[in-house]
Amino acid sequence: MEENRGDEIRGTAGGTASVPLSVLDLVSVGAGRTASQALRTSVDIAKLAERRGFHRYWVAEHHSMPGVASSSPAVILAHLAAHTERIRLGSGGVMLPNHAPLVIAEQFGTLEAMAPGRVDLGLGRAPGTDGATAAALRRTDRLKEGALGSPLLERSRELGDDFPEQLAELTRFLDDDFPDGHPYARIHAVPGPVQATSPGGVQSTARPPVWLLGSSGFSAQLAGVLGLPFAFAHHFSARNTVPALDLYRESFRPSAVLDAPYALIGVAALAADEEREARRQVLTGALSMVRLRTGRPGLVPTPEEAEAHDFSPMEREFVDGWMANIVHGTPDAVRSGLDDLAKRTGADELMITANAHGGEARLRSYELIADAYGLPGKA
Repeated sequence: MEENRGDEIRGTAGGTASVPLSVLDLVSVGAGRTASQALRTSVDIAKLAERRGFHRYWVAEHHSMPGVASSSPAVILAHLAAHTERIRLGSGGVMLPNHAPLVIAEQFGTLEAMAPGRVDLGLGRAPGTDGATAAALRRTDRLKEGALGSPLLERSRELGDDFPEQLAELTRFLDDDFPDGHPYARIHAVPGPVQATSPGGVQSTARPPVWLLGSSGFSAQLAGVLGLPFAFAHHFSARNTVPALDLYRESFRPSAVLDAPYALIGVAALAADEEREARRQVLTGALSMVRLRTGRPGLVPTPEEAEAHDFSPMEREFVDGWMANIVHGTPDAVRSGLDDLAKRTGADELMITANAHGGEARLRSYELIADAYGLPGKA
């Protein structure tokens, strides 16, 4: 069984922030930019986040989206681990049904070996893409007996979804504790605990703490039932945030992982020196979402292209609603908006994602937000 991971999970607020601040990266690729440039920007943002005292840096799994180069979180996290020393790194998240649980246990065991004590494994149950791409990812039912005998499965079967079974199987591989006689009892995720229990083994049995991610009530309730930390996607499901967090807290049962609920929310936020510039940058992401929602995904447009776009009435309605959920403007305005959101939701941590065309605007935004809260490490 996993030992209590509360100290690894809970962050500490810095400066004048009321809660810890973290970063969610989609590795955005703008028009006229390359994936290589986007990945270099991710390294720059991770270094900035570490220097300025952000608590963690997560990368989200997406597929078949030209403007999002984060299809392989584990690969990106390995790259970021080589360029950072202290900040927590994790998936926000890995979409578990897209993968064999053993593969995820191996990947994150490898990351834990690369960056001991600073890796998070955030898991989602959506495909992270459209239906056709999900089929290409070979999303199929998996061997259900892989989780038999798991207390996690017994506590979550009532929720009526096979994701709990996949989660239980993954947890067994992470802990290397399938019972004797189980079909997987002699299969080990390596790197992992088996290297500590083998003759001559000196490796730590520690493994990354598991988080559940969601944009509705299912994962909120499951995280509560299992006593796991929970991350809610407020940045694209804002109207469900408070109900989901309430459900998580109401469902929470103390576990070996946590003795009390711990929930972070993903927040779309972008600060600029001037309000107009912040709006220009945010509009690029809004146009990207219009194109994605209408089956025309592409690179993130430039601010000039977004401003010149002739939005239809239906598109304009969508854009207005989308931008209303993005905290943007001057640093003071963004700080006020983030503070209000933390107070309204009771979130224990805010994970900020800054979607814009260019890496310069995203870097500047995180720097300005850090300045607004008086975080350490100012250049």
